[in-house]
Amino acid sequence: MNELFTPVAIGELDLPNRLVMAPMTRSRARGGLVGELTAEYYGQRAAAGLIITEGTQPCVLGQGYIDTPGLHSPEQAAAWRAVTDAVHRRGGRIAVQIMHSGRIGHPCLYPGGELPIAPSAVCSGERLYTPEGPVECPTPREMTLADIDQAIEHFATAARLAMDAGFDAVELHGASGYLIHQFLSDNTNRRSDAYGGSVAGRIRFAMEVVQAVTDVIGPGRTGIRISPGITYNGMDESDTEVLYTELVRALAPHDLAYMHVSENDTRHVTKLIRAEWEGPLVLNPHPWSGEEPAGPADGIEALRSGLADAISFGRLWLANPDLPTRITVGGPYTEADPSTFYGGGHHGYTDYPALPASGEDG
Repeated sequence: MNELFTPVAIGELDLPNRLVMAPMTRSRARGGLVGELTAEYYGQRAAAGLIITEGTQPCVLGQGYIDTPGLHSPEQAAAWRAVTDAVHRRGGRIAVQIMHSGRIGHPCLYPGGELPIAPSAVCSGERLYTPEGPVECPTPREMTLADIDQAIEHFATAARLAMDAGFDAVELHGASGYLIHQFLSDNTNRRSDAYGGSVAGRIRFAMEVVQAVTDVIGPGRTGIRISPGITYNGMDESDTEVLYTELVRALAPHDLAYMHVSENDTRHVTKLIRAEWEGPLVLNPHPWSGEEPAGPADGIEALRSGLADAISFGRLWLANPDLPTRITVGGPYTEADPSTFYGGGHHGYTDYPALPASGEDG
């Protein structure tokens, strides 16, 4: 188990261990504002080497789901400050994941009732779940060049506000079928201009977002998450190996804090990425050990083989706020309750118990 508990440098951050809390949408930010419960939730998990927050929209049209948090106003940054303070008081480090949802959205989320925007007018076929029931995500409006410039600026502004809010780093969400990923994939990007067509065209938006954000906060506090081969949210890449090899090669000179790979059944692609990426690599591993979700054995294997420098887990952190302690003693691990993943209050959010201290009755 020692591999998980050795220190590691991730950009400008010195992490005391290699256990990263993966971003997980929890939908408990009414009006886009996080509150006291969110501060408690992340504070409980401050023993992570690094916490990466739930996806946080950089603008109104970046929202994809009900009650997700924003980071595009001073009020939102001030609300997040309570969260970062809670984590820092307990000795932790926390990054905010900036997530523009692109075509994954609905007019009911936006005050003006606008259509969501995307690289191309291609419907996802997904549904948004609302208090009134599920609604179909509409065909998005294809982004103009002015829309693209504005979206890039929104990422940069959110990164600037992240520093005001006390975050230690920013993670750009380039995975899971959201806006950056929509530009990358040829089934969602059917543009014929400089932002589409060839791989070089399809990675351009991602590169310009990276450049804009690093210009604001520096590369040592900027990471990016990718998910090669994922089919979530209607994605279907035809050239995964070539696409991600070229993307990683293009990103390498930027000297980012880390690359975060959300692995599917695509270990061969992860190895291609590792061969091209000399910087820190955080891996959200596929459950190769047979455990579901992926567990400590999967992380240890990836660290020992040199495939990753740190390991992110999602559900394990959700239900086990004291995850490092549980790994150290070999469990037991609390199972997460899917019925409480999204929305609600403290139940299934801040009430997962820690193990009793040594000597206490359990």
